[in-house]
Formats: sequence, C-alpha cells, structure tokens
Amino acid sequence: MIWLKEQSLNSLHLTIKNAKEFILKILQKVKMAIRKNTEVREGRANLLLIRDTFTDKSVIGKLYCNSEFIAHTLELAWRENEKSVSCIPEGEYACRVRLARESGSRDYVHLLVQDVPSRSYILFHRGNYPSDSRGCILTGTHRAQSSDKILESKVAHAYLMDYILGNQLSKEINLIIKNR
Repeated sequence: MIWLKEQSLNSLHLTIKNAKEFILKILQKVKMAIRKNTEVREGRANLLLIRDTFTDKSVIGKLYCNSEFIAHTLELAWRENEKSVSCIPEGEYACRVRLARESGSRDYVHLLVQDVPSRSYILFHRGNYPSDSRGCILTGTHRAQSSDKILESKVAHAYLMDYILGNQLSKEINLIIKNR
C-alpha cells in the first residue's frame, strides 16, 4: 500500500514537472517570436503593436518596444481607414518623437506615426476611451473589465516616452502593427 502511494506521488510530481516544462517552452517560443518581430539595434526603438480585441467601437492591443511589454493600446474600430473615425491599417510605419511645442493640442512629448496612407497626424497619446481618439493610438497600463476602455493612460504614456528617451532609442523608431 505504501509503495502504491509513492508511485502515485511520483506520477503526480512527473505530471507537474512536465506541465512546468511545457509552459516554459511555450513562454520561450512567445519571447522568441516577439524578439523576431522587434530586432534590437542600438539607438533604435522597434515598436510592435499586436491588436487582439475587436469591438464595434474600438480595437485593443498590446505594445512592445524591443521585446519588452510597454502598454495596452486602444484605437478606434476599423472603418476602412476613414479619417478621424478609424484606426490605421496594419503595416509598418516610421515614427518620430514630437515635442509639446510642435503641437497645438498636446502639452507633452508624444510619438507621431509617419506616412500613414491617406492620413496625417496619427499620434501615440494619452486617453482612456475611443472618444479620446480621432484615429490615434492611446496607451494604458491595463484594460478595464468592460471592453472599449484602458486605464492609467498618463502613467503608460509617460512610461513609453521615458523608455524611448531614457534608453536613447529615438534616433530611429519603427512601428509594426499586426492584427491577431
């Protein structure tokens, strides 16, 4: 009887060990996939925005910079790239740091997404709701329980800009947007 209990415990231990190994392998694959999409070069910020939640009002995703998670994102829902009412298309874009003095509406440093087809002044800026955007990308520290909202946008935006500027990555900023 004692031998049977030891066998059961050993089997359970092996099952837990196998599960841990499996989870670690999956995490390594995810990390490698993110790194593949955000190759790190000195002075360069490689932003990867993975959109994963789609509603009739918004698109929510995750933003990574050089493989590190930075923030959750919120954009307007896809409406054929129509100006001021749609998120921008999937693709690859150059970005640049835009100072507060360059903006008529933002009194803080933010990112300007460049060369978006049929669009201009697409920014990464603060905001929590779809109504805070006219096609721009908003950042938040986490998602609200209800969809169509992100939280603590000021904190997340400050972290994004501190990460880019503090690590001297503003020389070249590349953004890749993917829908999941």
